[in-house]
Amino acid sequence: MRHFDYAQMPQGLLTPKTVGLLTAVHEHKGRQALYLNAKADVLDALTEVAKVQSTEASNRIEGIRTSDRRLQQIMSEKSDLRSRDEEEIAGYRDVLATIHESHDFIDVTPNVILQLHRQMYRYTPSSMGGHFKVGDNEVRGIRPDGTEYVRLKTVPAVATEDAMERLCSAYRGAVASESIDPLLASLIFVFDFTCIHPFNDGNGRMSRLLTLLLLYKAGYMVGNYVSIEKEIERTKGAYYDALAASSQGWHEGRNDPGPFVRYMLGAILAAYREFEERVCAVVDARLTKAERVEAVLRSSVGKTTKRDIAAACPDISQTTIERTLSDLLADGKIEKTGAGPATGYIWKGQRGRTVKR
Repeated sequence: MRHFDYAQMPQGLLTPKTVGLLTAVHEHKGRQALYLNAKADVLDALTEVAKVQSTEASNRIEGIRTSDRRLQQIMSEKSDLRSRDEEEIAGYRDVLATIHESHDFIDVTPNVILQLHRQMYRYTPSSMGGHFKVGDNEVRGIRPDGTEYVRLKTVPAVATEDAMERLCSAYRGAVASESIDPLLASLIFVFDFTCIHPFNDGNGRMSRLLTLLLLYKAGYMVGNYVSIEKEIERTKGAYYDALAASSQGWHEGRNDPGPFVRYMLGAILAAYREFEERVCAVVDARLTKAERVEAVLRSSVGKTTKRDIAAACPDISQTTIERTLSDLLADGKIEKTGAGPATGYIWKGQRGRTVKR
């Protein structure tokens, strides 16, 4: 039986790399209040973009998709749901909103986690929402040749409820006693939750929602303004590698949570840096909106889409972005590539660069 004890720091976790990442995230949290004093409309715009990106990315990791237009309609609750994927996207949207709005009042208990899972499936005909798994499951991976393999044998269904009770109790006890950094306790909790895999479906999405919940409860608010889920999707190969590395020997209590913790600290750190860059760009009165669009293109590597620019500059209208792109094309500063939804723009300074040897 796996034992959960967050009051004790796992042996070997605080390597120089882990400490460096943890210190950097702490420093960004310390500066957080400075950026949260920015204009309210700027923060509101960032929040709306982050909600859309988080919902899209977390579902897309699991193969749940819809078009950009339909996603916007679902997020604004202005359309009926037309498919199972859209039903699940809408459920994620609702749980995300609950966590954003009420995190301080959400306790970390099995019953609350079941309620959030039920809410995620509220629009689907499935009866699995809000119930722990009724059959054993496995975390499977795919090799480069396309064959599947078992990455982790999870907790048996018959032992899941007890495991979740002990998991939540250990986490609450550690946070109450202040015996471990709450950020580390939160990340190890999410990892252990993933290894338990308590549901027949929705474990990955629930793990990312719980990540946000625990970060908010510990005072790390960056996920409200920049999508951590999008960063995980962007680096999902490393995400799954970290899960695999940290799960070795998990049932026997011999695993090393370090790879997963370091991966997640890196994702949180990337989100904080992006948050600060976006706020600074918006409040910097020295740049016009057109100059800020140009700055995004100039600093990007590879193709940049209108959607990328809108995410980086959420307070700038689509009309202004399109006008600026037209002007930059006319001036020969950027090059257009692709067509339709795949249309992107490349800063011409990227062309023809050579590496000196």
